[in-house]
Amino acid sequence: MKTFLDCIPCFFRQALDAARLATNDESIHEQVVRDTLDLTKDMDLHQSPPAMSRHIHRRIRELVENPDPYRPLKQRHNQLALELYDLLEPMVRNSENPLETAVRLAIAGNIIDLGVKSSLSDSDINKTIQQSLNDSFNHSAVEQLRADVDKAGNILYLLDNAGEIVFDRLLIEQLPTGKITAVVKGAPIINDALMEDADAVGLNKIVNVIDNGSDAPGTILETCPDTFRSRFEQADLIVAKGQGNYETLSHIDKDIYFILKAKCPVVASDLDCPVGQMILIKKCAEAAMCCRPEYNPSA
Repeated sequence: MKTFLDCIPCFFRQALDAARLATNDESIHEQVVRDTLDLTKDMDLHQSPPAMSRHIHRRIRELVENPDPYRPLKQRHNQLALELYDLLEPMVRNSENPLETAVRLAIAGNIIDLGVKSSLSDSDINKTIQQSLNDSFNHSAVEQLRADVDKAGNILYLLDNAGEIVFDRLLIEQLPTGKITAVVKGAPIINDALMEDADAVGLNKIVNVIDNGSDAPGTILETCPDTFRSRFEQADLIVAKGQGNYETLSHIDKDIYFILKAKCPVVASDLDCPVGQMILIKKCAEAAMCCRPEYNPSA
């Protein structure tokens, strides 16, 4: 997905939010904004939004001399999500359709995205969980996922954010875990999950976890080492979580399931759906197109 003009104001909002999170020094806030101006004036709009975010956040980390300014928030969200897990896991296990319930909750977890919304309360998360459990959803997409997972021998599950990965754990536990390798980021970027987050929530006890060797807020394959790119190419099926993975992989000719909540107008427009819509879509390699069922508010 390319970068649209409407993405540019979001880069500045995200940069200033990140700077204010990392330090109270207003001179650094100003420098972050000026550096973001320099970075964006010559940007290639054919690249995905996460490509620019990667450069902006690298500069912020340099200026504040903090390799992971979001780490305290990530730890907090991991702990909160683990507390919710104890309530949600029996709900999934005892539901009429555990896989669909787990997909709904995985989508709910996608609200924990500090690149889109810098301030997120516990009540925001709880409200989103209830909405995701009750909103309309296309059941056939879940059954298509079930069938494709059964056929696949090697599945990569590309994780998104810390805290959110606990909700992904609920879904992964409904899948054949022996087939799945979960993927975290290789270095800090916003609140994206790292290996330490996977360890903290116990995901590494359920499936094999690797990192993609990159600090992009998505999966920009050209920034990943050959070892990961080889794993990606060899996978029978990719499950890609979150907006960043959609923005960076929606053009790739590969069987990919995208699971996310459409949280911004640009992504919603690209998906041809309302903002806030729960998304489970499959992009088919053989057709090089999106195979998702059409949005149906009455489904």
